[in-house]
Amino acid sequence: MDTTVSCELHLRLILSSESSLPVRASLRYDTADPYAVRAAFHTGAEEAVEWVFARELLTAGLHRPAGIGDVQVWPCRSRGLDVVCIALASEEGEALLHAPARVLEGFLERTAAAVPPGTEHGQLCLDEELSRLLAES
Repeated sequence: MDTTVSCELHLRLILSSESSLPVRASLRYDTADPYAVRAAFHTGAEEAVEWVFARELLTAGLHRPAGIGDVQVWPCRSRGLDVVCIALASEEGEALLHAPARVLEGFLERTAAAVPPGTEHGQLCLDEELSRLLAES
């Protein structure tokens, strides 16, 4: 049986060293896809902007810089608070977000309770995944 872990949180979209905007986000972890965390950023547009992150990347980013290319994550302090910086880049542009470290850490702890890190492979049914991939092609 698949389990879902979700979290609503408020991020800051960093515009400059002096300016930022609030962004509401939803994180979702599904044991059917045990390596991934799906993030929906609610920017005020009708549809949310969605990204998929490796759970391992977010976990590493709590403690040290992690990621290369389109997604980079690192811990820092902002206005006296512990935050996790999430830098996103795509063809449409770039964004730097600050997520509350405590909230992100709590979410990741709940995902680890559902599927302990290092045991993700045991959640996958290779025959089902292969059938799904072949049906999509």
